[in-house]
Amino acid sequence: MLVFAASDKGGTGRSVTSANLAYQRAIAGDDVCYVDFDFGSPTAAAVFDVPEALGGVEHDGLHSYMEGTTGEPARVDVWARTQHPVLRSRPNGSGRLVLMPGDLSGGEFATDQDTLRRCVDLILRLNIEFDLIIVDLSAGRSYAMDMVLEATAQPELRGVEARWLVFHRWTRQHVIAASGLAFGAHGILAGGAARGHSEELLRDAIRFVRAAVPDPESPLWSHASPAQATWMETCNENLKRLASDRKIGDSVVLGTVPLEPILQWREQLITEEDVTSTKIANKETLEKLEEIAQRLTDDAYWGQR
Repeated sequence: MLVFAASDKGGTGRSVTSANLAYQRAIAGDDVCYVDFDFGSPTAAAVFDVPEALGGVEHDGLHSYMEGTTGEPARVDVWARTQHPVLRSRPNGSGRLVLMPGDLSGGEFATDQDTLRRCVDLILRLNIEFDLIIVDLSAGRSYAMDMVLEATAQPELRGVEARWLVFHRWTRQHVIAASGLAFGAHGILAGGAARGHSEELLRDAIRFVRAAVPDPESPLWSHASPAQATWMETCNENLKRLASDRKIGDSVVLGTVPLEPILQWREQLITEEDVTSTKIANKETLEKLEEIAQRLTDDAYWGQR
């Protein structure tokens, strides 16, 4: 299964949440490939703590592959190459966890037929090899988004199930932007339909993830004054109405990730040890990530096919 991770703005938690979802599925036994199609800023390796590819690789990254200067894109075995102490001792029963990094100092590029063919070929090969492929796209209406919409509309990929996660923070700007990215004039739905996708099926394949959502009732906000607490509750209700009006209300939300203090300082994977041993992360955050990871392939949370 393909999962495309998209956002209309930066700072939505798209990459860090997607990497955590990949990790959760891998430790559950799936073979997972994380494809860094954020060509302008390929930094997913930082979340997996892979020092050799923190800002992309010098040679044979996905940018080079798409442009045809390398025949096979680089792969990183996260379990073997990470410096994260928990990941280095690969959990029993875990599946493969592979990162395909972008190029150092890469950038966005327009897609031609050769690029499109290489994209289709890559997806076909990965779909045979892995249970789950998470594709991290550049923020906004990017060339990467257009390319994968075009690729998945090709006859060879019609039988490959693809789902879309649109990430946004819980603010007015982000709600409006996320709705526009999915349903706007040049968004996922319109762009897909223009390339031959069924609008109904594509709509069913789009779900939203709210990231860094503050909970006014959590201990984190226990210091808030009564006036501040009332104001936060009012904002929350207003955002719910706005999201509903913009067609990204609760019925199409796959999950919500609470505001996690450690993620404000360092983009990283949240492990069981972070919650139980070092106690640097909140249990609720880990539980929400586990929940969203499970829902990725649970048809009960997606539209009817």
